[in-house]
Amino acid sequence: MKPRKTADLRDLTTTELVSLLAEAQETYSSQKFQHALSQLQDTAYLRILRKDIARLKTILTERERAK
Repeated sequence: MKPRKTADLRDLTTTELVSLLAEAQETYSSQKFQHALSQLQDTAYLRILRKDIARLKTILTERERAK
C-alpha cells in the first residue's frame, strides 16, 4: 500500500477523516499483532500506517484549531 497524499486527505470531510483514522488505527493494531507472531510479510507497511495515522491526526487538529 502506498502512503496517502496530504493534499488528497485535505479534500475529505471531517467525518470521513475520522472514519479513516479509526480504520487505520484498527488495521495498525492487527498488523502489529501479526508482526509479533512473525506472520507479517511486509514490515514496511507498519511504517506507512503510522505515518498515515499521524497525517490524519495532524489534519484533524488543524481543523479543530481553525474553528
